[in-house]
Amino acid sequence: MTTDVKTKPKLALYWAASCGGCEIAVLDIKEKILDVDAAFDIVFWPVAVDFKVKDVEAMADGEIDVCLFNGAIRNSDNEYMAGLLRRKAKILVAFGSCAYEGCIPALSNTTTRAATLDWAYRDSPSTDNPDDTRPQEETEVPEGTLHLPAFWETVRTLGQVVDVDYSVPGCPPQAHQIWGVLEAVINILYHGAPLPPKGSILGAGDKTCCDECPRTREEKKISGFVRPHQIIPDPDKCLLDQGILCMGPATRSGCGGLCVSVGVPCRGCYGPPPNSRDQGTKMVAALASVIDSEDPEEIDRILDGIVDPIGTFYRFSMGTATLAGARRGVSAHVSADERVTP
Repeated sequence: MTTDVKTKPKLALYWAASCGGCEIAVLDIKEKILDVDAAFDIVFWPVAVDFKVKDVEAMADGEIDVCLFNGAIRNSDNEYMAGLLRRKAKILVAFGSCAYEGCIPALSNTTTRAATLDWAYRDSPSTDNPDDTRPQEETEVPEGTLHLPAFWETVRTLGQVVDVDYSVPGCPPQAHQIWGVLEAVINILYHGAPLPPKGSILGAGDKTCCDECPRTREEKKISGFVRPHQIIPDPDKCLLDQGILCMGPATRSGCGGLCVSVGVPCRGCYGPPPNSRDQGTKMVAALASVIDSEDPEEIDRILDGIVDPIGTFYRFSMGTATLAGARRGVSAHVSADERVTP
């Protein structure tokens, strides 16, 4: 795939169900953003420039060379934009953990759509909604009909909704990895460098976070877990050896070990390492080999020290988790009788 250098290739960036940090992380490449501007014609980036959806709809299919799509698919609008940008882009990249794995939005897959809305609009201690008013997909006002997207029963990854060419993990991806991906795209489009195999994970390593960690691991047996604020960890020793639950053994390398190098346990944002389908079960297997007991009651006591196991083991990967497969089998679209009424 090569591009006529007289015509700058077109780049799009979009933000679906996410915090938007991946969009801002693009600016972390600092002065290299000028190289991006020189190499690409940015044709869609709503968070930074006043583009409209209708501008994209008017483009020919395949007119966009590369689209970095961040965010999970939480509602019907996310689905529409995913389909639209898939048609318009030659290369569609799941950019960041939300698009790649579901990330924080997909933690709601542990419950139901109804329970999620109940908490947001009725049950949360911070909610002040005495009339239990709920958002509607259509509301009539004097100016016409207002429309809101349909809220899905389950959160999906981008790749579960449309065909994705490549994925870039991270929450957000690190700046050097973002630039590495963009630089590779520039070499492909301008200099005819070969495309990576479809489905490749870009902007990441092929080992685990432990392989990047500067700390020394002695593979000690764990007799209990502590939270990071409960101890002052030894700055040179493995955090997991010290009883701090660190997701490093179950997380792909690529971040440079930034968190663990400053005493913060890995949260798992780069997703499972190569040849591992499920990050949570990978971590459970890692813990099973280091827990210092063969007594079931003692093992239960040790495991009780893990606060929020689901939120810890699947904080970033619930959208692709094996245990969530049954829920992903439920139709993502909400039937008429499931929709919330006032």
